[in-house]
Amino acid sequence: MSLPPEKASELKQIIHNHLIKMNIHAKIRDVLAETVREDLDPGHSSLSEEDFLRALQRRGIVDDVMKDLHFSKVMSNDCISVLPANMDPARRYLYLQVLGGKAFLEHLQEPEPLPGQVCSTFTLYLHFRNQRFHSKPVPCACEPDLQEGFLLEIHREGLGDGSKMADATTMLSICDPVHLVLIKRDTSSETTLVSSYFLDWRTVLSSPSGKTSIAVELLGVGSECKVTAGVLNMSLDLYPPLSEILSPDIITTQQSLERQKTAEKERLFLVYAKQWWREFLEIRQANQSKLVKIFAQDENGVNRPVCSYVRVLRAGRLLESPRQAARFVSLLGLEKAPVVGGGGGGKQEQWCSLLAFLCRNKGDCEDHATLLCSLLLGFGLDAYVCVGTKPKSLAHTWVMTRGTDSTITFWESLTAHRYLHQAIDPDAPPLAPQPRPSYPYRTIGCVFNHRSFLANCQPSDAVELCSFDFHNQSQWKAMSEEAVGSVCSPGSTTSLPPLPPLCGPSLEPSAASNQLELELRYLVVEHRKDLGLATVWDDHLSYVLSSALAAYELERCTGTSCGNEEFQDAVRRAVPDGHTFKGFPIHFLHHNARRAFATCLRSPFCDEIVCCRGDHVRLAVRVRVFAYPESACAVWVMFACKYRSVL
Repeated sequence: MSLPPEKASELKQIIHNHLIKMNIHAKIRDVLAETVREDLDPGHSSLSEEDFLRALQRRGIVDDVMKDLHFSKVMSNDCISVLPANMDPARRYLYLQVLGGKAFLEHLQEPEPLPGQVCSTFTLYLHFRNQRFHSKPVPCACEPDLQEGFLLEIHREGLGDGSKMADATTMLSICDPVHLVLIKRDTSSETTLVSSYFLDWRTVLSSPSGKTSIAVELLGVGSECKVTAGVLNMSLDLYPPLSEILSPDIITTQQSLERQKTAEKERLFLVYAKQWWREFLEIRQANQSKLVKIFAQDENGVNRPVCSYVRVLRAGRLLESPRQAARFVSLLGLEKAPVVGGGGGGKQEQWCSLLAFLCRNKGDCEDHATLLCSLLLGFGLDAYVCVGTKPKSLAHTWVMTRGTDSTITFWESLTAHRYLHQAIDPDAPPLAPQPRPSYPYRTIGCVFNHRSFLANCQPSDAVELCSFDFHNQSQWKAMSEEAVGSVCSPGSTTSLPPLPPLCGPSLEPSAASNQLELELRYLVVEHRKDLGLATVWDDHLSYVLSSALAAYELERCTGTSCGNEEFQDAVRRAVPDGHTFKGFPIHFLHHNARRAFATCLRSPFCDEIVCCRGDHVRLAVRVRVFAYPESACAVWVMFACKYRSVL
């Protein structure tokens, strides 16, 4: 049985690092000197290799080397998978290995991709107890070659217990599932959510060998949540193996008790919600038409209280301020859930779990609003998701924060715009000055966050007339925080998806900027060549454009403009007298050069610059990629030209 070259080199590196860590060379020198002094007879002139190996074994050097090397032979397609060397021997690990997929029937007719051919790919994402991983992308096929191993740490969260090895009983009480999300990425880099699955890994606790193999049936999402998308073969291994295993009956009983407890909590909340709704309708007749949303379906078709979609989310060092958080959320793409056949008003309701939203890198306005609200709560603001309508009675969600001075600010999660709310007084005299709303919202039916749910029971649900005094029970009817917490607080029920941490940027901004700029230059040269035009680049002018792009992004983040004077002064110095300067900035959420260039040419202003004819024409292009958490990015491109004016 042979190792593939990449595994062989990985194994050699692990052993090499381990030997250096043990200072093995010094130990060998000591044993060699000692052996030469003690064991070599005066009549011998040399020491054989066998004599030296026996000396190393007698002194326990070989045993010391092998004692701390932990490998596991996990058989898969005649290969050996080597576990990472950074395992802490005092911790318990779950090694989850994906051994390939099958029955992805949607790709039954998919042709075998040719070497180097760009094709659609599958990527598997995992989240388990604050740890996130993803596989390498593999070509989409009926039997995709998903072969990947993930080392998941099963640690205890209690204070003072971090150094203890988790035993079988402790692990049985850990009901956190492994959340698997399968994403398809097509040739134009558009992503599709294929499946979202919660794996209960605890069956491995009853395996005598500490290893079990399973076939996971992945179901579709949205309107296809009852249809099988495909099957993944997996193996689960516990390291180190348990000294005492649990019987399968104990595990089944524990899972059954958890389901019963969750079902009872959800039943009691549903009874409470129905009673609360009846009371709300009795307040006034107009309440029946207000947009009050208590439950929403997730990607798997499961009805969950809307409050469970909001959690306190801290981004660590990845986001520095609430406004930067709003900018990050606005960079995630907008896509409504597809409707088969296009009926039902053209929109399928689907609120996504946070991991599915982040992995897909796009979602509906509800996904954006719940993520932004979670981040603002993490920054210590009093934030709520608002459910209401925009013009033409289009349903919409956005975010609201309440200041300590009762200031109400609306945050549009799709654009990062902020609006100050000042209520209009309907009882004021006709000629009295009234504030003019700048926000695009028309009505508001309810607001909620991770702890509160309040329905608007004011005579009018118009946002401009609305008061946001939540303590006034004649204006807002609140649900019991205890009732909301019973099904929405972390750990309250096993049906709640665990909250994943944000990951750092997947792009290196400088490298991505340089690459995209080079590709755009090539496309401009080829485009002008087709028109019979030569292309001469002005590198200094290209560099001067950088400050404008940085200022544009800063303005999107903070709402304040700066640096424009310096940019204008630099351009005047770079453009000689008697010459004309033209510039065209544009913003993208992707870094695909051909897509970006095609979009730019659709603008007559950009086309005029790229296809510029005249005397002494010099072209410039500058790209700045700003990387944000996950795979979100803001891409700014500016095309410019200068040429001698001829009257």
